[in-house]
Amino acid sequence: MFKVIKRSELAPTEVEMIIEAPRIATKALAGQFVILRIDEFGERIPLTIVDTNSEKGSIRLIFQVIGKSTAQLARIRAGENIKDLVGPLGKATEIDNYGNVLLVGGGVGIAALFPIIKAMKKAGNHVTTILGAKTAELVLLAKECQTYSDELIIMTDDGSLGTAGIVTDAMEKIFQQQNIVKAWAIGPSKMMKYCTLTAQKYQVPIYVSLNPIMIDGTGMCGGCRVTIADTIKFACVDGPEFLGNEVNWDEFSKRMKQYQKEEVSAFKRYQK
Repeated sequence: MFKVIKRSELAPTEVEMIIEAPRIATKALAGQFVILRIDEFGERIPLTIVDTNSEKGSIRLIFQVIGKSTAQLARIRAGENIKDLVGPLGKATEIDNYGNVLLVGGGVGIAALFPIIKAMKKAGNHVTTILGAKTAELVLLAKECQTYSDELIIMTDDGSLGTAGIVTDAMEKIFQQQNIVKAWAIGPSKMMKYCTLTAQKYQVPIYVSLNPIMIDGTGMCGGCRVTIADTIKFACVDGPEFLGNEVNWDEFSKRMKQYQKEEVSAFKRYQK
């Protein structure tokens, strides 16, 4: 059992949890994730490790309520337990002093991007961060991202915070103004695809974090397979980060919608 130390709501559908997991807290690196299971009947849910506290033996997770399993997880309160928590999983982000780096986060993807922002700044990089969301209340961790960014740009669809527009608008300006060496983008698959196309236009390598369905997290089940540079890879062990220009985006988008009807149906039954 893994105890929830703290639970808070960051936005109407965005929940933060601090969970007691000392062994994971001492080993986790930026870009890695955990797979959790609420109870013995629960779905296995992969979530990026947002932050760790090795002294307190805790990890920080942020997730969006989008279906039955995440709705169940959101009902767990501080002091209660989660049955299973496995990690850290996946390959860590390759952190180095590259120079000028650009990091782009959209929606709940901002939570997954934050540990990379933090690690890149600590490694001595000049960090430019772009955060995007539909509205101001969905822009997560803006103050924390600002702490580790030399420049922070916020884009919202409705203009309620920062500038009205989408993240690729801001990317265009940054690429024209700075000599960006490498970029990262984490968010919805459509956003990551167009971030990739924008970076390609300026010949900047960009890494994306893929989040397909995962079950065991060890590469054995094959559920998280993705096509990278015309080769089958498994996001749980070969990723989750891949070069954006090598991802078969059409295939990835279709696979992400594979069980959409079943997911919607299960969520509706749970809400009754």
